[in-house]
Order: sequence, then structure tokens, then C-alpha cells
Amino acid sequence: MNSLGRILKTVEKFYGTVCHLETRPNKTEGGQLDALIKIEMSRINLLQILKSLRQSSILEHCTLIGDDNITSKTPWFPRHASDLDNCNHLMTKYEPDLDMNHPGFADKEYRQRRKEIAEIAFSYKYGDPIPHIEYSATEIKTWNSVFNTVLELMPKYACIEYRRIFKKLQEEGIFISNKIPQLQEMSNFMSRNTGFTLRPAAGLLTARDFLASLAFRIFQSTQYVRHVNSPYHTPEPDCIHELLGHMPLLADPSFAQFSQEIGLASLGASDQEIEKLSTVYWFTVEFGLCKENGAVKAYGAGLLSAYGELLHAVSDKPEHRPFEPAITAVQPYQDQEYQPIYYVAESFDDMKDKFRRWVSSMSRPFEVRLNPYTGRVEVLDSVDKLESLVHQLNTEVLHLSNAINRMSPPSFQ
Repeated sequence: MNSLGRILKTVEKFYGTVCHLETRPNKTEGGQLDALIKIEMSRINLLQILKSLRQSSILEHCTLIGDDNITSKTPWFPRHASDLDNCNHLMTKYEPDLDMNHPGFADKEYRQRRKEIAEIAFSYKYGDPIPHIEYSATEIKTWNSVFNTVLELMPKYACIEYRRIFKKLQEEGIFISNKIPQLQEMSNFMSRNTGFTLRPAAGLLTARDFLASLAFRIFQSTQYVRHVNSPYHTPEPDCIHELLGHMPLLADPSFAQFSQEIGLASLGASDQEIEKLSTVYWFTVEFGLCKENGAVKAYGAGLLSAYGELLHAVSDKPEHRPFEPAITAVQPYQDQEYQPIYYVAESFDDMKDKFRRWVSSMSRPFEVRLNPYTGRVEVLDSVDKLESLVHQLNTEVLHLSNAINRMSPPSFQ
């Protein structure tokens, strides 16, 4: 009870209002009471209270239920990359076992192959080496067809960032026409360039699970190959789509940062906000166009890995609209046929700036960051956490200032 009195005085000191106080006998310590206190106050003062309580001995006798400012209404989200083992929920959409329109529906051998590769992904756990897939001659033939088509169209239609990384992948022998790259060698390449890594996925993941992985700079990739009868367009992700479409740009620093920011924004977001974020992802990372020296270029993975839709997107048949996240986020999209509408960004930097401003208006009551040293997601909702982050940023700014001073030419009196 002494602790309760001190807590109430602390609330009064920081101009809080007690709106509920409840006590009950403690089940383990006779003569002691458990107390639940609900208070209303400004966020700034709440952070000051949390700091004050941490610095006192009161914490020996109480638990701060709102310490992470995450209520029971906040959806669970992973705090470490190992938690992604629980983020493997698939969407049952356009699968060879279920959809009669799928080119592999009547192909028993293809369906069995898909099941085998899916089981490998389901068995994967954080820290495991990415399983090696021995691709068949038919699968390599499909890769060869798409690869050579991308190689032909890329100089005219792909953005400069994509072309630059594609060339590096060729120089390192990862992108060649007669071999499907293994996820492990591609993951190693991406890690060296942007810190992004890969983990195998069994199929199309739910938006919440997929976006959450991006927060840790992890891309969940399939390992199966589209059916040989449909090499140039597939409404579902396959490893050709992932390898040729997504991974070159995930090895570009600017685009990798944008992808991670979408992932961080999704952590703890409401279902409605997840829907909006996934729609923005669809019209940017999957089917985005951007301006480059006055011409419209493709940077979306769904375009760069699909010959038919790429030519459709850059033609005068669909409608081109300027990228505005608030508008883009509520635009219905087509996941079976070509898009009737595409959004064109002025540049990568312009796209990122607009996205950041839009995300800042989301209703999530906390901010998060990925700690690069621990690999854990931190919820920035206390003065202590903010002070620690500011200290780290000040150190980085000092290093930048020193670098600028060393690069500046000496002045002579």
C-alpha cells in the first residue's frame, strides 16, 4: 500500500487523472494487495512517469502493463527475425490444386513437385541454411525463356537502378541463362549490398506476414517454378518472379530502405492499415513505374519478370496516374489480369518522401525501429529509449561531421 500511495502522488505530480482504481488480495503473499490503476494524461507526461518509476525502487513492487504502449487490441508482431518462423500463413488463391484455371491444375507431376518444395519451406527455421533445390531441365528451360526476354527488354524499359544491379549479378555469375540461381547465393549477394537476406516461403503469404519480414530486411521467397505452359505471365509468385523481379532492386540501397520502411510501418498496424500498406506495395514494389529522363521506366517486380504486362504497362492502353500514397492505398487492383491503372513516381526519393509523410498519419500509437546491433524491433515509447537512440544518432552525426571536415580542402590565411 505504501507503493500505491507513492504511485498516486507521481500521477498527481505529472498532472494525470486516475479514472479507475481496483485492489484485490495477493494470491501468493498474505496481507498484500494487488492494485490496478488506469490513468488519463498526455503522452509526454506519461513517458515522464514511466521514466520516474524506473528510476525509483517502486518497480520492485509493480508491473507497468502499458510499458510497451501495446494493448491487447494491437495485433501481435515479430520482435526478432526468429519470430518469422510463426509468420508463414498462406493465402489460398490461384493454386494448382484448387484453381481449374491454373496451368498446372491437370499436371499431376507439377502439382507433386510444388508440394515437395512447399514442404521444404514449411520445415525451414530461422538460422538454417537455405535448402538447395535441384532444378529439372524443364524448369531451367522456363527460366531460360524468361531470362532472355528480360535481357532483351531491360535496356529500353527497366529503370537504371535495376539495370545496374542486374549487370553486377551477371558479372558475379549469378545471373546466367542456363542456371536458376539458388536462394542462398542470391541471399549472400543481397546481404553484401544492402543487408537484405532471404528465407524460403511455401507460397503466397498473407500481407501481414509478408510485410513483417521486410522490417527485418528479410524477403520471403518461393523456390518453385511457374508452369512451363505459362512462362511469360503468372498471377502467383514463383522463384523466377522473385529472382528476376524483386531481388535486383533489393540489392539497391535506396530501394531496400523503402522496402524496409513499408515493413516497419506494418508492425502492429490494424487490419485496415495492413490492407492499405499492401495496396501501396502492390502499386509500387510489384507494379510501379517511375520517370527517368522524361521517359517512363518500370521498377515493379511484377512488370520486370512478366513480358506481357511490361509491354502493356508502358503502352498507351492503361491509365498512368501520379503516385500519391493516400490515393494509391485505396485503389482496387487486378491480381489475375493486367492492371488497368499504374502509378508513376517522379523518382525513388520522391516516392519515399511521400510514403513517409503518409505513414506518419497512421493511427498506430507508437513508433518502431530495427536495432542494427541486436536485430530486434524496438518500440520507441519511453524517454529512456528515445534518449538512447538520440545518443546513437549524435555519435553518427559526429562521424559524418568528421568525414566532411576531412574531405574539405584546407584553407590558407
